[in-house]
Amino acid sequence: MPTVLVPLAQGCEELEAVTITDLLTRAGVRVVTAGLDDQPVHASRGITFIADVQISEVADQSFDMVVLPGGQPGADHLRDNATLQSLIKKHAADNKYIAAICAAPRVLAHLGLLENKRATSYPGALNAAELKNTQLKNTAIEMDGKIITSRGPGTAMDFALQLIELLIDKDTRQQVERGLAR
Repeated sequence: MPTVLVPLAQGCEELEAVTITDLLTRAGVRVVTAGLDDQPVHASRGITFIADVQISEVADQSFDMVVLPGGQPGADHLRDNATLQSLIKKHAADNKYIAAICAAPRVLAHLGLLENKRATSYPGALNAAELKNTQLKNTAIEMDGKIITSRGPGTAMDFALQLIELLIDKDTRQQVERGLAR
């Protein structure tokens, strides 16, 4: 069974966090949510989440994928967390999947992981002038090697389904999709 880490920061985007964790769980993926501190996570629209663990508790663990929900100021909190930065760098060095949606691709940009890559994000979340060696696209989802980025809340379901296909297979993606009555 694949394992996925979903860090939850104060001010994260609810729709993205819930969609990612829900659909991956439906596919049989073991999802671990990690808060950046020991407090309940108050998301951008006022919904409160209780993370499974604190990021410090899983800092030395390896996951098949790390998925970063966006939202503001959540994405900036993810970007500024040293423990998460180290974990993401290790996963990148180990050639593991790293995915980010909405404003969260700015975390990957900050770490240099979008260098010479194609990426997408919420409009205005990434500055093309600051990322001269990154091809910013106006697409719902961009996959470049082991880096997967997506546009925002409106693309969260397709993003999560694509992650299922990458982690497991196309049949499982289709099975989950059929269960959603799309």
